[in-house]
Amino acid sequence: MIGLVYNSQSPATAKMVETLEKSVHFPSDHWKCAAGDLEKMSDVLPETSVIVVAGGDGTILRIVRVIAAHGIPMVGINMGRVGFMAEIPVDEAVGKLPDYLDGASRIEERMMLEATVTGSSDSKPRLVLHALNEVVVGRGGVSGLLDIETTIDGVPLTSYRADAVIVSTATGSTGYALSAGGPIMYPETRAMLIQPVAAHTGLSNGVILPDYSVIELHASAAHESVLSVDGFADLKLQLDDVVTIKRSPYTTKFLRAHAPSTFYAALTRRLGLEIL
Repeated sequence: MIGLVYNSQSPATAKMVETLEKSVHFPSDHWKCAAGDLEKMSDVLPETSVIVVAGGDGTILRIVRVIAAHGIPMVGINMGRVGFMAEIPVDEAVGKLPDYLDGASRIEERMMLEATVTGSSDSKPRLVLHALNEVVVGRGGVSGLLDIETTIDGVPLTSYRADAVIVSTATGSTGYALSAGGPIMYPETRAMLIQPVAAHTGLSNGVILPDYSVIELHASAAHESVLSVDGFADLKLQLDDVVTIKRSPYTTKFLRAHAPSTFYAALTRRLGLEIL
């Protein structure tokens, strides 16, 4: 079974899905929906073998939260601004999509993160979320820096005095972490990155960790702090909350026809880098 998912906030993506339905031979039991309605498709997701996404990276991040537990691979039609994850150019979608669906592609697996929130009186985490890009502990709507105590595998690393601390996957290294001055990692790298945002004290450089690391973040009580996961699910943290981040049991799977080295060309093009 094939699913077609589009960004409901962009009419062009819905039209693209309609064009695909008219031009590509999908099985009769295929289904389609807006990304925001994907949770309502829980009855068909276990039987779905691939999802075609019309949208940008933001649409993919929204979808991942729903389908990661099902292990469904995606193929993305790039209708966003950057498109590090969506591989097929929109003007080539009709001609190239059948090749992906007929097996002329490989499966690329991306590591994900699991973030849990636990208070001092909680016997178990009260919230568990999974991220493809990053987990962020940052300040809320008020001004002022946070002191974010950071521990790795039970060993204190530092207390960042900063706007936020990002814990990123290799996929997320080209997102928020990059804008904060972090390094770029090849997207299939099994590693985690700790990157502070506007650090005033503590480490100002990013720290790359192996994928089996367990990171704990605890923000001071001086200012309101929030948790953000892939840019969604902003949660106000309580004073005694600890955010624990480790490798997720889930991965995100993409269908890829291009060689792995294509990432470097995409990086040069999409970041506007100039080769002399």
